[in-house]
Amino acid sequence: MLRHVQRICSGLSSLRPYSTRKPHKALVARTASTPLAVRERREKKFGPIAEGETDASPEGFTPSDLSRYERHKALGTLPKITTRRGGDGKEKVVDVSPTEWLKRRNARRSRIRGFRTVRRPVPGIVDVVGQTVYLPNIIFRLVRNHTPQGQDYNPYEATFRLPPSITKTDIRSYLMAVYGVKTTYIRTDLYYGRQKPRRGSNRKMRRVYKRAVVGLVDPFYYPHRMEDMPQEEREKREKVIEQSYYIEEGRKIRGEDSDSWKFSGVTGRGKILAEVAKRRQLKEGMVAGLVSEWQKTRQQGRPVTVEHPRRRKPVKEEEGESS
Repeated sequence: MLRHVQRICSGLSSLRPYSTRKPHKALVARTASTPLAVRERREKKFGPIAEGETDASPEGFTPSDLSRYERHKALGTLPKITTRRGGDGKEKVVDVSPTEWLKRRNARRSRIRGFRTVRRPVPGIVDVVGQTVYLPNIIFRLVRNHTPQGQDYNPYEATFRLPPSITKTDIRSYLMAVYGVKTTYIRTDLYYGRQKPRRGSNRKMRRVYKRAVVGLVDPFYYPHRMEDMPQEEREKREKVIEQSYYIEEGRKIRGEDSDSWKFSGVTGRGKILAEVAKRRQLKEGMVAGLVSEWQKTRQQGRPVTVEHPRRRKPVKEEEGESS
């Protein structure tokens, strides 16, 4: 009986707790953000994946990690651990479990580069020697994730806009060292700005930036937009913004809320054309109304009279000037 209980307990100890598993949304986000070439290769080998599903195994393995683990297991190159299993209570050296192997691999992926460890002669003391660290002079701009219509916002992903020279190692180190954010994967792509035509042969290039989609260990919920907030939260948010930036008070001081205020500055070409079309339509309407009035007058047998515009009187010459 005792051996049976020990066997059950040892089996339960080898199971992975539910709290340490990756949520389903995080696995779906990782699958959706996989590079296109990798997705096409996996579709040819394993078949297409339905929308909202993941290609990860129950333990959280990607197909690449699973094949790598099986290859190491077949070659006998998996790390060894000492454990006590069985009813005899003796120590045995066995291969690490798939969960432990994946945990070590993710820890190695998420490590901060640029450091090395130095072991002292005294056992149990290890020094971490790092390189010179400079304060960053770059800007990480956090933006909303691309969420198709009808789908929920994924809190296990974050999207940044940053300079093109930043690498994935820089992103991981920056987020971990400055904000303490742990990342699972990073996908980057470059966005080239359009060329703005100018007079002559010279063309002005718009700004180029890099987009980084980062997988998060802990979920992050982006703040709601003003129009998506409930009425009470929206009023509270507007009150905080007004107390901080005095937007409405500035408009009242400038007179923008009054009906007599009108912007008289230079506008864009589209607004100018719209104003020209509006005035032309007004003029054509006035002419059409005048023509219809003349037609009714002629049908009644009355003559049509048109008042000529008054001419300005000539300016009298001052006395003393020759004619």
